[in-house]
Amino acid sequence: MRVLIWHVHGSWMTSFVSGPDDFVVPVLPDRGPDGRGRARTWAWPDAVREVEPDGLRDEPIDVVVLQRPQELDLLRAWTGRRAGRDIPAVYVEHNAPPGPAATTVHPLADRDDIVIVHVTAYNALMWDSGRAPTTVIEHGIPDPGHRYTGHLPWLAAVVNEPVRRRRVAGTDILLRLAADLPVEVYGMGVAALAKHEPALRDRLYDDVPQQLMHLMLGAARAYLHPFRWTSLGLSLIEAMTLGMPVLAVDSTAAHDAVPPGAGVVSADPGILLDTGRRWLADPDEARRVGSAARRHALRRFGLPRFLADWQALLKEVTR
Repeated sequence: MRVLIWHVHGSWMTSFVSGPDDFVVPVLPDRGPDGRGRARTWAWPDAVREVEPDGLRDEPIDVVVLQRPQELDLLRAWTGRRAGRDIPAVYVEHNAPPGPAATTVHPLADRDDIVIVHVTAYNALMWDSGRAPTTVIEHGIPDPGHRYTGHLPWLAAVVNEPVRRRRVAGTDILLRLAADLPVEVYGMGVAALAKHEPALRDRLYDDVPQQLMHLMLGAARAYLHPFRWTSLGLSLIEAMTLGMPVLAVDSTAAHDAVPPGAGVVSADPGILLDTGRRWLADPDEARRVGSAARRHALRRFGLPRFLADWQALLKEVTR
């Protein structure tokens, strides 16, 4: 099967293109948001091929996987085909509704010819998807291997654009814990935190390649997931798969993703702080919790299940 898909979310896409299909990704000269082409910080198979917009009309595409509303117009302008009518299509909704939380109408709510694929049951519950057919395919990731050593006595967090997304990303919660516990922060745009929190300047790692980041994360004693309102972050799943014990704000799908014994999930930052302090003092407990987290993540968020779910859906919509 030949799949047209835009490169939007690198980590999710890395899992998706691990399947058995051929993938066409649009590319523009500036590699901007509508044409990023192949990833540069993830390893993708040769089955992922870049095609410029003026070459897409000649591509024998079997199905298009959409991820943003504007891709409906891009598809028609670049291929001459209409999603769901001239070509089978599904729409991956990566995000929780931006608000109001329970009444936001999905952009495809009035369409019955495109399946909306939510990445968590929580997202599916909260979006008003109207008459659109919906399903849930939870995240799945390649196993990065057990990388946890926990020999460095600090917490690690991955937060993209923590200044711009301060409340949503829980940056204030992160900084509250960082005032009492040592914390490293990884992600795109984290260097901007140095202006606001000079004490973190030497522990901010901006846009680190994934494999290196996994090694660096695994050296930290525990992982902190401070997000208030987001879909289920792949970084949380990756941390669990690395074998890290996790501390997570009890919001959106985090509670469902982290079972008892695999970490601590709480809406009370004080509980996260106390647990982090305890794990820093007790590496044996942290290691036991991290091992349970890895076992759970491999069972629930393993790549084979993810790919099987996607194959079943793509075959159904192209039948």
